[in-house]
Amino acid sequence: MPRERLILFTRYPVAGKAKTRLIPAIGAEAAADTQRELTELTLHRAKALAIARGVGIEVSYEGGDAKLMRDWLGPMPRYTPQGEGDLGQRLARAVRDAFDNAAESVVIIGADCPRLDVHTLQNAFDALRGNDVVFGPAQDGGYYLVGLRKPMPALFQGIPWSTSSVLAESLNVARAGGQEPTLLTTLPDVDEPADLADWQILKSDLQRISVIVPTLNEAAHLPETLRHVADAEPHEIIIADGGSTDASLEIATEAGARIVHSERGRGVQMNAGASAANGELLFFLHADTLPPPDYADAIRETLSSPQNIAGAFHFSLRDPRPAGAAIIEKFTAWRSKWRPLPYGDQGIFIRRSAFEALGQFPKWPMLEDIEFIRHARRYGRVVIHPAAVQTSARRWKQHGAIRTFLRHQMILLGYYAGVLPSREDRVR
Repeated sequence: MPRERLILFTRYPVAGKAKTRLIPAIGAEAAADTQRELTELTLHRAKALAIARGVGIEVSYEGGDAKLMRDWLGPMPRYTPQGEGDLGQRLARAVRDAFDNAAESVVIIGADCPRLDVHTLQNAFDALRGNDVVFGPAQDGGYYLVGLRKPMPALFQGIPWSTSSVLAESLNVARAGGQEPTLLTTLPDVDEPADLADWQILKSDLQRISVIVPTLNEAAHLPETLRHVADAEPHEIIIADGGSTDASLEIATEAGARIVHSERGRGVQMNAGASAANGELLFFLHADTLPPPDYADAIRETLSSPQNIAGAFHFSLRDPRPAGAAIIEKFTAWRSKWRPLPYGDQGIFIRRSAFEALGQFPKWPMLEDIEFIRHARRYGRVVIHPAAVQTSARRWKQHGAIRTFLRHQMILLGYYAGVLPSREDRVR
């Protein structure tokens, strides 16, 4: 078991029992939906932390049972019921059980603080290397995070839970025990109707899609691609250019895209585009590939589930189609069904937090997409959405569809055998 443990306290979202203080303002169903959305968001970030740092994740739940929780949130976390007692008793029990199971530091968070990001979680565990107690103060006087390096049951006794003095009283207890806690940044949580306005703003921001298109002399294909991309009104379109000498940059500027200059290499260029992006959802699209009309909704829906770490679309070749195109498409569909390992020309999408935790694309001359997705699959599902992209058949026509397909397979066999192809091997 990992020595660092992150425990998420949450509730199974049943209407009438979840986020009850919000019910007078938005109704029981919407309150339960808010509980579900907040929990999913928090778990996304917890999983990103687990990828980046190797932290063990546990979900401590009220309501429902372990099967319902796994069906909802996926098999990756460990699920434990919170058990009986007030909040303090449940927190103390969770801390004790974690240390009894070889934890060296424990951080407990709720699902009420949507602005709790991976960076703040990292800071909490870093603080525990030099201090025994850390708190994340909430604006309402409570705390959204507590971290410990050893059991401190007194910290959870006699606290007036659900009041504005929770943090102050907890600090008094810690100091009476000889501890001076580290305090993280103060953040808002979502408990009362007045908190909903900030949550709605943040929720809208979290749906923003940044489309990242790597280019190198793509003037022949870029205008059509950018028109299709713009139809779904993403937050931004970023052209990550590797030194085009044709009209690619002029076309991108005229289309309203933002240009990021980079060293040449598709992986390097896509990483540069991602670093400059403002959206939470990243969509990497080849310059000669047309996305499906509803790609934005498909990306948002797919990445909303904490079980899904990344996704792509079905592959198709657009007209004029070379001989053998149907066979290639059927093979790709079969491979995607039985072993979801999409290529970059299927349009890869992922949450920013997961992308950064995975370390971005490798700086390889090719197959950076395959290596990245293989790495991602260790931490969650890669989903192939049923909608199809339409990619240019130019390379397939140039060398012959079947010949190009067979050469792809030979390169992949070498890759699986540990031989990284050179730039001269590129055929797509």
